Amino acid sequence: MCYPKKKTGVNFHKKILFVFIVSCFASAGFSQPAEIKKTPMVETFYTINNEPLYWFSSRKDMKRATEWLTEIEKARQFVSVADKQLTVQLLNVLHNRKSTGNALKEKTDQQITGLILNFIKDMQEGVVHFDYDEVSAPRDSVYIYQLRNSRYKGPVSKIISRLGCKDPDYLVLKKYLKDSIRATDTLNYKKVVLAMKYLNYIAVNHQPEYIVVNIPETEARYHRNDQLVLKMKIVVGKKRNPTPAIASYITSIVTFPYWNVPFSIASKELLPKIQKDESYLERNNFEVVDAKGNVVDDLELNWADYNEKNFPYFFRESTGPNNSLGVLKFNLQNPFSIYLHDTNSKGAFTKELRFLSHGCIRLEKPVELAELLTEGKVDANELKSGKQNTESKIIKLTKKIPVFIVYMPVIVDGQKVTLLKDVYGLIQ
Repeated sequence: MCYPKKKTGVNFHKKILFVFIVSCFASAGFSQPAEIKKTPMVETFYTINNEPLYWFSSRKDMKRATEWLTEIEKARQFVSVADKQLTVQLLNVLHNRKSTGNALKEKTDQQITGLILNFIKDMQEGVVHFDYDEVSAPRDSVYIYQLRNSRYKGPVSKIISRLGCKDPDYLVLKKYLKDSIRATDTLNYKKVVLAMKYLNYIAVNHQPEYIVVNIPETEARYHRNDQLVLKMKIVVGKKRNPTPAIASYITSIVTFPYWNVPFSIASKELLPKIQKDESYLERNNFEVVDAKGNVVDDLELNWADYNEKNFPYFFRESTGPNNSLGVLKFNLQNPFSIYLHDTNSKGAFTKELRFLSHGCIRLEKPVELAELLTEGKVDANELKSGKQNTESKIIKLTKKIPVFIVYMPVIVDGQKVTLLKDVYGLIQ
């Protein structure tokens, strides 16, 4: 967070302002800080420090703690921090340190440390909810080092600015939030803050190659070495079948994939159609399989005996260009059976609203993406000439590619910011 550079000397007006702030905090009433569970990050910090007090060890450190707490309050709109009342209580204890017992000092010292460490963590990681996340890794040791290393290295505002997110789109949104969003416009405020948190998270967790799938925008982008290499339209889940937010990896690509129809679709949607017209299976290239993947002769089945609750089989669509997954499937690790894939329904990409799938992500340019990820190991001509029941093959990637499926209802194009419709109604 960037703030104007402070002058070396503290002038009279700044002294008056500081006294006024502390007095306001003190007038809130002197009470013990609310109980906060000590986290492993805080415990590690004091193990390394090897002393029970860090901020109460000297006047200089107490002044530094006050500076941190004051700057955290300024940054509240950009970063999720503890309740404001806690900050007031911690400042009260610092202000009344001469009448504070050692036990309360130790407790307050640890709470100040926990608040600052969590602030540094949230500021750099971007606290967002993913339905499944296997990309982010523990970085507590990094934040502990950053705090200890910054003890007397310039104003806290400068430290925050140095450690904060440097993503260009993030900085544009930060300025936009300050200059263009009114305090009463809570919906758009939350949209921008959510987008900033996602950008923050991606900035920390991305690798040289990565893909961002933005659900509200219905577009996907492939980046390599911080450069946008490929952009395409996508189709995502309907409102009643929303695409989940996922941070995971593509590990392999399947050419001419089978479509193993999810049981919910098989029992709720396909079964009624087959009961009305048993030729539906053959006309749409489906075969019946059991739980082990063995093909079942559908002519021997009495379809009238089955319903949504007792149907014991599954449907599998034959490979080929008419398959619902098209000719390419990008395997994505997650527990929801969500993946990226080609489609035999290209007309969907001409529509403005592309919330049409059961949750998976249909790609406008799957062949181009596959060529980039496999470095030319995918034969585009073979994919174009493939026919029904073409043999399915798995191409393992030499390195797993991070994929961030996010719900970011904001577009940043240069300095232009566009707010999108909250189709899933997630912004409350």
